[in-house]
Amino acid sequence: MRQIIQHFTDDDLYKFTMCCAVIECFPRTQVKYKFNDRDNTVYPPGFAGLVMEQIAMLENLRITDEEIAFMRRKCNYIPAWFMSFLRGFRYDRNWVKVWQDGEGHLHIEFEGCWSNTILLEVKVLAIVSELYYIETGENRQFDYTDYYSRSYDKARRLIDAGCVFSDFGTRRRASFEAQDTAVRAMSDCQKNLQGPGRFTGTSNVYLAMKYGLTPIGTMAHEFVCAIAGMYGPLMANHIAMTKWSQTYRGALGTFLYDTYGWQIFSLNFSTDYANMFKGLRVDSGDNREQLDLIIDKYRSLNIDPRTKQIVFSNGLNVDRAIEIQKYAADKCLPSYGIGTHFTNDFAGVKPRNIVIKLTDVKITESWPFYSQTCKLNEDKGKYSGDKATVARFLETLHLTAWQQ
Repeated sequence: MRQIIQHFTDDDLYKFTMCCAVIECFPRTQVKYKFNDRDNTVYPPGFAGLVMEQIAMLENLRITDEEIAFMRRKCNYIPAWFMSFLRGFRYDRNWVKVWQDGEGHLHIEFEGCWSNTILLEVKVLAIVSELYYIETGENRQFDYTDYYSRSYDKARRLIDAGCVFSDFGTRRRASFEAQDTAVRAMSDCQKNLQGPGRFTGTSNVYLAMKYGLTPIGTMAHEFVCAIAGMYGPLMANHIAMTKWSQTYRGALGTFLYDTYGWQIFSLNFSTDYANMFKGLRVDSGDNREQLDLIIDKYRSLNIDPRTKQIVFSNGLNVDRAIEIQKYAADKCLPSYGIGTHFTNDFAGVKPRNIVIKLTDVKITESWPFYSQTCKLNEDKGKYSGDKATVARFLETLHLTAWQQ
């Protein structure tokens, strides 16, 4: 079988930026991850073996001089030592276990040093998604000529509506070619169309390099979840903001706040951090309600919310982004990260509802036990973690009382 991931930087930027922060701040931390198919899909027989073959193929990936030069040029906030780390980085299949149960459900687990295993998530999800369509034959329905036209039209509508937007779709793309086609179409539209909006780039570092775009991304819930597992969830956001600013010195200043919901984050979001970070990312809950909470918080700190960037990324499509733009345009500096709608939107093909989440963490390899962690954002359907851990975190954060 052909290798699905063929380029080292065919990955989302936030995995590299988080990896750098992990080495800087938590170099000995060990973690575990688990795959979750929210649709409880039954995969074809032998699928786990094919996934493992693809993971083994990652071992032959090497970052190229061209990729290093591009990241040095476009991501100058990343310290030079990290590029040396990437030059020597090698994937190892021994970090991963893949199997199917008797009913055909897929199970994937990672375990190892956080700075190593952190670079597996996006690539493995992209492998599972594309491989599924290959094995079921659904990829034969992919019309890439039509996909280019529809992607171009999506970009046109967003630009005409004044939306500043980027592609966030690597993890659950239908295929590499689907994401490549979408990014090419939107890049072409940006060059050809004069309008109030703008296509700013893509989270995929390789495709950003291929099309001369800016790679977009900062961090994921994983960073806060791991810290909560090590030190507790009450101050996890505070510690995360401190460590992030320690690594990037004010760059990459869009903070993903909703790992444990707005209430606890707002208590951690003091004036110094509100001034330091250029904005926040809304990834769960009702977009309007979340924006109103954010605006009220900034105003309570005597900060004009119209000077702050708010990135919306909660399951968006073109229509939802335009709707938010109408509400948010005069309240903040809105922008939009759109994923699956850009990279897995073929007629008659259902996108994979799959995630890989960090579940266990220990501060150093010398500790004899792991601590469990979870995610409790504004949508209960997006909670991750086992029931006992979720209950313990809910109690610690007093979330049940707040929700009532």
